[in-house]
Amino acid sequence: MKELVVKALREMEAHLDDIRQSPADQGKVNMIVSRPTTGERMILKQCQLDQDTGLDGDNWLTRGDKHTADGSADPGRQLTIMNSRAITAITDTESRWPEAGDQFYVDFDLSADNIAAGTRLGIGEAEVEVTELPHLGCAKFGSRFGRDANMFVNSNLGKSLNLRGINARVVKSGAVAIGDLIRKLG
Repeated sequence: MKELVVKALREMEAHLDDIRQSPADQGKVNMIVSRPTTGERMILKQCQLDQDTGLDGDNWLTRGDKHTADGSADPGRQLTIMNSRAITAITDTESRWPEAGDQFYVDFDLSADNIAAGTRLGIGEAEVEVTELPHLGCAKFGSRFGRDANMFVNSNLGKSLNLRGINARVVKSGAVAIGDLIRKLG
């Protein structure tokens, strides 16, 4: 069995200045990940975002959500987006990024000060809206990246910078590809 190598909290905190330098108005899509079934990850070069189904080929709609009364998919958690500098602070291995469980990894400032709930973002040809639902480190995240990773993303500073990422919903369908822009809209 391969030994899980995790970073210590102070190693992650050393990346905070770089994370804070993420572009605030216009950044770049660095990775797109689909989750066809629970536990499975597919790295994509491009994808289609749909208002009703989210990321085509992802299991968001069929998987449902433990946060809804009837177990159905939560529209406020249709997409998850994580700052690529934040995941780099957690793991030096880009091939491990998909283990975090997010669909988009972007070089863009996701902090609460920069993009509050309700902010619209253009991502490729699509548009998404940031939802108010928090996206925090959980037991699965901690088992994959270590207890210190959860402490890093769930600290007060980690929450204000949205180091674990944000939740969003698709408001305009469209195509997205690696290298496309992610930008604040009007």
